[in-house]
Amino acid sequence: MTVWPLCPKLWASETLERQQDITLGAIFVALGIAAAWGATSYKGAGGIYPMVLGLLLALFGLFVAFRAVRASSGTERPLMEAPVNLATTVLAGIFFVALVVPLGFYTASFLLMLGLPLALGFRRLPYTVIVGAVFIGIVYLVFSILLEKPLPREWFLTAFGSG
Repeated sequence: MTVWPLCPKLWASETLERQQDITLGAIFVALGIAAAWGATSYKGAGGIYPMVLGLLLALFGLFVAFRAVRASSGTERPLMEAPVNLATTVLAGIFFVALVVPLGFYTASFLLMLGLPLALGFRRLPYTVIVGAVFIGIVYLVFSILLEKPLPREWFLTAFGSG
């Protein structure tokens, strides 16, 4: 049994799973803070996006660690609760990456935002379309307007000779 030197009472009675979750959360916090700190050296607005991602990673790491500390011990949990959903999500990610260049970032992202919830069992198409449109709008504002970063060209612009 591993005993954490800084907090022996907490770690001595914890299950291995809780220890792993706390350690993983701490790693995410450290990586997120390191990424955010590294982004401060970027010139101009180029560091805003990686800084926000680093801070979000740190926040989610804190959430994982805090949840593990508060969890009741003694109950085992499966490694994966929904392996089919995991495989579906991984395949959707692979298709997304494969479609970004031929279709364009916004089209591939919108298709992912529509297809993945449907593949995972969410059947409220109007909500899915609204969330997808809002997401694409936010991505457009952040990348194309605020950061002025080029994304892969949309297929319909090339097909119809626009711009």
